[in-house]
Amino acid sequence: MRPEWIISDGLTPYPEALSKMEARAEAIAAGHAPEAIWLLEHPPLYTAGTSADPADLIDPDRFPVFNAGRGGQYTYHGPGQRIAYVMLDLGNRGRDVRAFVQQLETWVIDALAQFSLRGEIREGRVGVWLQRPEKPCLPDGRMAEDKIAAIGIRLRKWVSFHGISINVDPDLSHFQGIVPCGIQEYGVTSLVDMGLPVTMQDLDLALKSSFEDIFGPTQPAPAM
Repeated sequence: MRPEWIISDGLTPYPEALSKMEARAEAIAAGHAPEAIWLLEHPPLYTAGTSADPADLIDPDRFPVFNAGRGGQYTYHGPGQRIAYVMLDLGNRGRDVRAFVQQLETWVIDALAQFSLRGEIREGRVGVWLQRPEKPCLPDGRMAEDKIAAIGIRLRKWVSFHGISINVDPDLSHFQGIVPCGIQEYGVTSLVDMGLPVTMQDLDLALKSSFEDIFGPTQPAPAM
């Protein structure tokens, strides 16, 4: 069956999303449900991955902090940020984790390209980055870069869950309560911060188009 393309309106509490996502991944692994891509937004919160350093949680009282169980370090989620939880069966998609992560990166980069943005990957820095030539260079002479998307997944019985987050128009000051993904010398940006009047619906259309180019057709489904 084609993966279900699911969009939830409003703000979905993180514990609710985590519970539903894990249950869906189990159902996919058991052959009881089709794969799914779930698009949503969360209320303001921080999540800690399995490699999170407590020192990177600068303001622990600012927002609720949740242990995500995914790889990676601290991330911020909140209104204006599109979350795409990716529940795909890698058992039927080659069982190549490295290739799968590269596909997720390409998915984001291709979606950003539809807004004339050149997203790039950097060795040792998880996520998708944009060069900022209008900003001062770093002390070592490197060009300034800002992160626009984060990627973090987990596999259970060869089914993926968690996924990606892309900043459309979140309050970027909320990232100041953590060291995002443990990386201090670079900033965070969004589509609107880059001067693009992009809506969440605009991004959803771009994500669907680029996803289907890489992973194949989807089918619409009601919210989880």
